[in-house]
Amino acid sequence: MIEKKPQIIDNFGRPHTYLRISLTDRCNLRCFYCMPEEGIELMEKPSIMTLEEIIEMTRTFRDLGVDTVRLTGGEPLVRKNFGFLVEELAKLGVTLKLTTNGIILDKYLDLFDKIGLRKINFSLDTLDKAKSIFITKRDYYERIMRNLEMALDMDMDIKLNIVLIKGVNDKEINDFIALTKDKKITPKFIEFMPFKGNKWDWSKGVSKDEILKTVGDKFGEIETLKNPKHSTSTNFRVKGHKGSFGIVSTITNPFCDECNRIRLTADGKMKNCLFATSETDLLTPLRNGENIDKIILEAIKSKKHSRDGMDVKMDAEHYEQNRSMISIGG
Repeated sequence: MIEKKPQIIDNFGRPHTYLRISLTDRCNLRCFYCMPEEGIELMEKPSIMTLEEIIEMTRTFRDLGVDTVRLTGGEPLVRKNFGFLVEELAKLGVTLKLTTNGIILDKYLDLFDKIGLRKINFSLDTLDKAKSIFITKRDYYERIMRNLEMALDMDMDIKLNIVLIKGVNDKEINDFIALTKDKKITPKFIEFMPFKGNKWDWSKGVSKDEILKTVGDKFGEIETLKNPKHSTSTNFRVKGHKGSFGIVSTITNPFCDECNRIRLTADGKMKNCLFATSETDLLTPLRNGENIDKIILEAIKSKKHSRDGMDVKMDAEHYEQNRSMISIGG
């Protein structure tokens, strides 16, 4: 890995070394908490970064100290010529990670093994086929589970992203925990978060305390693990289990103090925060042949300390000005 001194530092002294790149706003699922019921207006092809532009953007961020890049979507694997892109990005010396729904993951596992991409997050909100069809509006459950097992057999570092919503999948918490008994796998329970068009209401949310009580009542002793630096989750293990689990408590217990993350949307806009309503266009100046280093370094100075300044009430007037989740990137 090429080590670069972090240069993207906000006004709170936080170095930003982790870049999440959305490759597309297209997806082969229609999860209701991510895709608004009425759908979204898809980005026109000319407005989306080309593969070469993604590589150039990544190189620029790397030279400014970014050492970790996560590829997201929509669904990143539906991006045309994804294999070429990921091979080229691997040559830049950054740690590559992926968030996927897993539907076509089998096409790329051998390539990932070859280039060293081993950290994969599956978006998997239920272990029940009928409920999966209800949440995603598509019937790919068996294919996803088959590809998950394939990735585990290849000893990939697998996490499951589970958005918990009361009355939908909150009764499955312990079903996911049961997977950790004999599998080296990490379910990540994510508190339901507000985005444009997803009809957010915290009465549908499940808090960190509720999750821990549910797990403790069923499985007994829970060990608190040491969280990696900049972790977005607090991490635990049921005593005696092979795998662990994490809780992403964005609503009830924000983890913004040591944030090191930046987002780049598929149309080349830099977002300082998942909840940021303002964005910085990097693609237009890049296409104009401008040096975007200074633009990036200046843009990070406007980053707010926590959740883009949203208060604990998560004001709808704020988050409805943001994009829908699918057009930001998971």
